Amino acid sequence: MERDQHELQFLGFPGVYRESSKIILKWRKIFAQITLALILPLCVVFLSHSLVSHLLTFRILDHEDDRDYALEGSQSYRDLSHALKKEWVAFWLTKLGYFIFVFIFSLLSTSAVVYTVACIYAAKQITFKKIMSVVPRVWKRLMVTFLWTFVTFVGFFVVAVALLIGWVAIVRAFLVGSGLAIAMLVILLILYVVVFVYLTMIWQLASVISVLEDVYGRKAMVKSRRLIKGKMGMSVGCFLGVLLWSALVEALFDFLVVLDLAQGIGIRIAVGLICLLLLQMMVLFDLVVQTVIYFVCKSYHHENIDKSSLSEHLEVYLGDYVPLKANSVQLEQLHV
Repeated sequence: MERDQHELQFLGFPGVYRESSKIILKWRKIFAQITLALILPLCVVFLSHSLVSHLLTFRILDHEDDRDYALEGSQSYRDLSHALKKEWVAFWLTKLGYFIFVFIFSLLSTSAVVYTVACIYAAKQITFKKIMSVVPRVWKRLMVTFLWTFVTFVGFFVVAVALLIGWVAIVRAFLVGSGLAIAMLVILLILYVVVFVYLTMIWQLASVISVLEDVYGRKAMVKSRRLIKGKMGMSVGCFLGVLLWSALVEALFDFLVVLDLAQGIGIRIAVGLICLLLLQMMVLFDLVVQTVIYFVCKSYHHENIDKSSLSEHLEVYLGDYVPLKANSVQLEQLHV
């Protein structure tokens, strides 16, 4: 990174975007290789899943509609029921395969990009071959952090459903007026969004911590929660910018490739390739942004980022150093 460590704490989300863009452009060759090897397959599967899911859903709905008009017990009814069973099996197998593939390649992509940005910051010489040799070791730590995050999100969704059920029960039991009922629901939705975004911020920063420090899993989430204090606004701004980019790309793909069957096949292929390119850029940019946010948060809390210690910690993944103890890996606190 070109900025001094102590300058990073003053970056807002436009500054983080500029810093991330500079890193990608300056090291575009290595990031292009990572994109082709890990991010491209991830994006291809993501868009393909969207297309296949829509096609299977439309087919299932058509067959269910046809079965509603067929005489129960007739051959037509039995054929449609048999076809629907196969289509539902295909639908859920597609979902399962998609989840497994995206899960694996998301962790691999995160490992590669975070490691690369950290090497750039520590002024370490990096090659694509070295990065790919490190990735299988790093992603195991990320998997533990993801599982803890998954459990946290499941708990959050359970509480959210319980609150929604409670809202319905209160409205029915006390005959709450429509105006008050809607106001209560709006408050619950706002709380849901706020907590969801907050947990997402913690998860993203915890993923970076799992690679760059000697903690992962629950401890990484606890440290992420501490580090993000004071920089939540900047983190949310970065998250919403990338989220908007992702939503626009997905909407463009859905409307012009999946749903707009009137378009010629050539136009749909061209739009699909454009969406694929934009999605790859978004995923790469988002991962670099998450890593830059980590350094910004460390700087904001006046935690000295010792490049030599960071460099040695990164070398552990290559087996060139004896694993560092926690007090060697943790970045020391500066008192100002």
